[in-house]
Amino acid sequence: MSTGLPAAPAADPDFTPDDAAFMQRALELARSGEALGEVPVGAVVVANGVVIGTGFNAPVSRHDPTAHAEVLALRDAATRAGNYRLEGATVYVTLEPCTMCVGALVHARVARVVFAASEPKAGSLQSARRQLESGYYNHVFAWQGGLLAEAAGDMLSAFFRRRRAEQKGQGVAATAAATTALATATGAASEAAGDGGSPPPPLA
Repeated sequence: MSTGLPAAPAADPDFTPDDAAFMQRALELARSGEALGEVPVGAVVVANGVVIGTGFNAPVSRHDPTAHAEVLALRDAATRAGNYRLEGATVYVTLEPCTMCVGALVHARVARVVFAASEPKAGSLQSARRQLESGYYNHVFAWQGGLLAEAAGDMLSAFFRRRRAEQKGQGVAATAAATTALATATGAASEAAGDGGSPPPPLA
């Protein structure tokens, strides 16, 4: 039931073995997304100790800007439960939720959110903004951050390092191709100019 009060991190900073196990599952899902070229973020929805929804980032592969891990996990859980309200559920996600996902979690009426790595640029629970403290939501949830944060952060950092290296490699290849094309065009132009300067053959 909604208290109408702003949510805050759970008083007990420790996590249970079940928390760790569910976050490990979310990390596995993040790797599945990474294999498809997506930013590696995974999420699971748990109710009564059972996973009822899973998802990983898929906006690129699904051509869907809303296909964040949390949103897809909520959709999956709601479909299985036959109800868009997931009261009492806990969501485990490998990256601090963004503004859109916090809104979706509020609408789903989840009880608790546990995330791994913080998101300094877009995190909307504690980092870039504290969205639940706005005072205009009719439901708020408890949340905790930092569970397996290093594993999630390392996965994200490695992904972006590889992507930057790939983009740099593509840039070098494109430059080399352009240089080769220019050299070929210049050579062809020089040959054409030389042929054009030759005197015509004598008349018979």
